[in-house]
Amino acid sequence: MLYIQFIVFTAGTLLSFFWMVVILGHRRQRNFERILFFLCLALFFFYGASLLEFNAQAYYAVPSPKLLLFAWVFVGLGLTLIPSLLLHLQIEYADIREIFRRRGTKRIWLAAAYAPLLYFLPHLASAFRTSSAFDFLTPVNALGAAYRIWLVASLVAAAAWQWRFAAAAPDEEQKRFHRSLVYALPIAVIGIGVIHLAGDFGADFHFGVSIFLAAVPLVPLAALVRNVQRFNFLQIGRQRNLIYAVFVTFLALLYLALVRRLSLWLEPAIPPESTAAILLFLPVVFFEPLQRLLRASLRQTAVIEMERTQRLMGPIQEMARLGSVPKLKAFSERWIREQLQLADVQLVLDKNLENGPPQDPGNIDKGALLDRFPIRHGGRFIGELRVSAHGAMLSGETLAALEYLAEQLPGSLDLCRLIDEKLRLERELAERERLAALGQMAASISHNLKNPLGAIKTILQVQMENSDLPSGVRAETKMVLEEINRLSATLVQLLKFSRPTILGEPGMVFCDVAQVLEEVAGVLRHEASRRGVHVRVTQPLQPIPVAASSDAVHEILSNLILNALEATPAGGSVEISLDTAPAFSKITVDDDGPGIPSVLQSRILQPFFTTKTQGTGLGLTIVDRRIAEAGGTLEFHSPVTNGRGTRCVVTLPTRRSTGSAFGAREPSSGTPKANQAE
Repeated sequence: MLYIQFIVFTAGTLLSFFWMVVILGHRRQRNFERILFFLCLALFFFYGASLLEFNAQAYYAVPSPKLLLFAWVFVGLGLTLIPSLLLHLQIEYADIREIFRRRGTKRIWLAAAYAPLLYFLPHLASAFRTSSAFDFLTPVNALGAAYRIWLVASLVAAAAWQWRFAAAAPDEEQKRFHRSLVYALPIAVIGIGVIHLAGDFGADFHFGVSIFLAAVPLVPLAALVRNVQRFNFLQIGRQRNLIYAVFVTFLALLYLALVRRLSLWLEPAIPPESTAAILLFLPVVFFEPLQRLLRASLRQTAVIEMERTQRLMGPIQEMARLGSVPKLKAFSERWIREQLQLADVQLVLDKNLENGPPQDPGNIDKGALLDRFPIRHGGRFIGELRVSAHGAMLSGETLAALEYLAEQLPGSLDLCRLIDEKLRLERELAERERLAALGQMAASISHNLKNPLGAIKTILQVQMENSDLPSGVRAETKMVLEEINRLSATLVQLLKFSRPTILGEPGMVFCDVAQVLEEVAGVLRHEASRRGVHVRVTQPLQPIPVAASSDAVHEILSNLILNALEATPAGGSVEISLDTAPAFSKITVDDDGPGIPSVLQSRILQPFFTTKTQGTGLGLTIVDRRIAEAGGTLEFHSPVTNGRGTRCVVTLPTRRSTGSAFGAREPSSGTPKANQAE
């Protein structure tokens, strides 16, 4: 029984200390790990102090009272804190599982868990002053009946929580672990009752039951080691390097303790220094077989990790075949985070891969996550894989997997880019075919309608010159002429929509935006004066060249400014500003109108959509098409200030790119980049 007692208390001390070291090395910022640490600390107080008392009794004929008081203080303190910490641990785990429906419920449970300490801690302090209260054989009884009731109540409550956790567990392994605790905790309750009630069975019976109760917490602590190692319970399993380091350190300490004990045991026959030297050099004999064992184990681990990493790349490759870089980015982040069980994953790409303006990699925030893996393609930096572990660091196998992924991701990104370009070209070809058919239809309409309309218009104009024409007929004739003009304007808009702009060779077609703006503003000033709208133009003195034809820029500016004039009430203003940069020039048009309703912002670029009674719905569509053909961007922001106003921002390149991976931007297909301002 004494040997069993020594083994139980030694195992309890080592296991509780082992978990304390693991949690300190893991360093996850979560309350559950903190409470688990303090629960292990309380168990360490109990087991370590009991082991100290056992060794004192075995080594000294009469142990020092101060030593016994020291041991009893920590035994009593550990036992007093265990019920509250055990309940708190269940509460934190329930919070992780999101079992609490209301936040106040958790506070009530915490108050119930720690309220008894207000009674037991003063009672324990008074017990320390009475040497007759030192009962290391049955310390539960020595703390009084009230403590036994509190301990039994906490064990029963913990068993009920574990039953609930088992029902809500996501997999069978976790269900099995929680069910084992459901059975182990009531067994501890029965043992406490036996110690309290069985007073006639003698000291040996009490001693055996006490040792049995001391062994009960070892079962979940050992099972926790197994579960963490096998299926990453509590997200600690990915820290295998930490588990291995702590385990090897403990083995080394145990071996040194064995060396010391054997040296003292053989001291009558062999000097302790000789025994220690022999035992310390004895492991050298096992280096060769250990090396062979580790080589085979490491090789198998490497093969397993390589296969696992290749399996990781399979779904990423499948997602890359869809040809959408944003979708590939989002899926890769979620997939890597789930499969490698990481706290967070960010795939930061060079904006060229997402059809936007290029971004300098130096602008990336370097303090967002813990570990970063550069992604390079042909020696060129194209992005960065940023990850953070649940604990203090990444394990070795996870680190190797992430490095392999960083090497393989450029291939997937390149495949995604090529497929995206192929799909873009197919869509562009289909769009051109549709426009060609529409152009043929427009040409046919123009041929069949424009000449008759011109003849009708000429005849009516001649009739209008007749002074004998009755006033009623003259008014009706004037109305017919206005409708003919509207039909002619619609035909012109339809022809513009169906006919692409002639861009010429890349880098060969340029125009001065400032000059074109001056021409457009001069033409529309009469319309602005008629509507009572003030037009302000702000532009640099020097020319602003863009890689687009003057006809295309004229069409863009005239449509946008005319729309702003029509939206602005009398007395309002329209502001037009030009700004230039080395690679892009920006045109901004602001108006004081009512703004674009949020429900219509996604439709304003759709062909034939209009809110005007006399509109064709092609003006903004033509603008978007001309900007897309020039490789620029179109943005709408509405409202701008005080719930009113619309800001239109056009960005045109100052030079046409010939090496872009994606070519010119596609039209927005009816979905502009519109932002709802505060």
